[in-house]
Amino acid sequence: MNGRTLADHAVDYGKYIGADYVEARFIGSVNENYFCRNGKFLSIQKKPTRGMGIRVLKDGEMGFGSVDRLKEDEVESRIESIVKMCELTETEGSIDFSEEKIVEDSWEVPVKIPFEDISKDEKREFIKSLDKDIKKCGIGKFPFRSKLKNRILFFHTNSLEKYIVTSDGSRVNSEESFISLYSILNAKSGDDKEQRMIGLGSCSGWEWIEEGNLREKIIEQSKKLVNTVEESQNIKIDEEFDVIVGPEVSGIMAHENVGHPSEADRILGREEAQAGGSFYKRLLGIDDEKGKIRIDEQNYKIGSETISVVDDPTIEGSPGFYLYDDECVKAKKRYLIKNGELNELLLNREFAERFNTNSNAAARSAGYSREPIPRMSNTFFEPGNYSKEGLVEDVDKGVLIESFTEWNIDDRRFHSKYVGLESYLIEDGEVTNKMVKRPSLEMTTPALLKSIDAVSKDYEERMNFCGKSDPMQPVKVSTGGPYLRMRNIRVG
Repeated sequence: MNGRTLADHAVDYGKYIGADYVEARFIGSVNENYFCRNGKFLSIQKKPTRGMGIRVLKDGEMGFGSVDRLKEDEVESRIESIVKMCELTETEGSIDFSEEKIVEDSWEVPVKIPFEDISKDEKREFIKSLDKDIKKCGIGKFPFRSKLKNRILFFHTNSLEKYIVTSDGSRVNSEESFISLYSILNAKSGDDKEQRMIGLGSCSGWEWIEEGNLREKIIEQSKKLVNTVEESQNIKIDEEFDVIVGPEVSGIMAHENVGHPSEADRILGREEAQAGGSFYKRLLGIDDEKGKIRIDEQNYKIGSETISVVDDPTIEGSPGFYLYDDECVKAKKRYLIKNGELNELLLNREFAERFNTNSNAAARSAGYSREPIPRMSNTFFEPGNYSKEGLVEDVDKGVLIESFTEWNIDDRRFHSKYVGLESYLIEDGEVTNKMVKRPSLEMTTPALLKSIDAVSKDYEERMNFCGKSDPMQPVKVSTGGPYLRMRNIRVG
């Protein structure tokens, strides 16, 4: 049997032996990874994988397992063990899935140049030439002493086919393609050092290298890093300032301060031991973790009316792009915060049922051997009406933070800290050439969101990988966005 036929058989067999619900997810993928440090390749790997994840509901219990030996007897044996596990499990409450529309569909990532059309030598040469261009950005008076002392490039491509079938009757087939470059750059000038992590990626084929201006973007950021380590000054800021943060910073804020606490499994405690909880639990007044959750019908104001935070997997070409999630639910744009009020959580079918609603297609898994859980995709502050210049001209004194060097946030996603990298002093409505060394913002999530009074119409995308759960599930997301203006912030 091929993978699809075997997945269909898995669902039929699971129902035959008494499961209430069965879901089979076949994935065949090819990952290619190039790890380069200072122009030398430390590893090159091309790895094909094929396997199937199977999830079962039986008597109010849920079980999950996977197989990488795609044979009929192996699949049947695995399903039998999953069903037996459900029968032997006794937990408080009952697990069920929300009722969703039955679908039969297929979708694909548009690709102009498949990765297999580019030879390994061509890929190696591209990465080596990119490293040379980055190194040149740090060369000053001494031609053999680059200020970019360490340059790590991790280049990744992934092609996969996925087929999901459920005992409800849904079937979704997809062909996906993803390409990314993740770089870690260390710059030194005198006794000063700075580190910069840059993530760029797209759901597309090899054509993204040119169409996404990858080389130009990496070179631009490399030059900015060198300039930052050379020019940043310890400017004392001991009073409240206005702060404007760029797309890189607003993106990580949307991801960490809004996206993670919106994950329903965190709110109800399932993720607390692995990845933390959510301060939304207390905000929403949830004190019953058994059975269905009913939230009081009231408005939950969490930010200024200026802001809306979106999680949208339907943006073609974006790192977090998909049209159906891993439970065959059709993807859509989700407003996590709308005009300053909590509007929507990130839900899969299990937690949609707990919240007495429907799934909004947030079920994602990192591979066939991982179960689908609520995850983000492309999470960002919705762009506003201002230009970047318009945000600046209404600031008497402040700081523009274009990028960050570090961030920290607690397990409930309530207390957070962001430390700027490329940062400039703003005086009398203009960005000066005075660079501020490592300005830091330390505030609670509600204080951060309520301080925002204006959002730019400019939008820039950043690629990242988001880790969650145990075993770890890294999935691709984007963390970019517009510029945000924050009023009366104490800057460290």
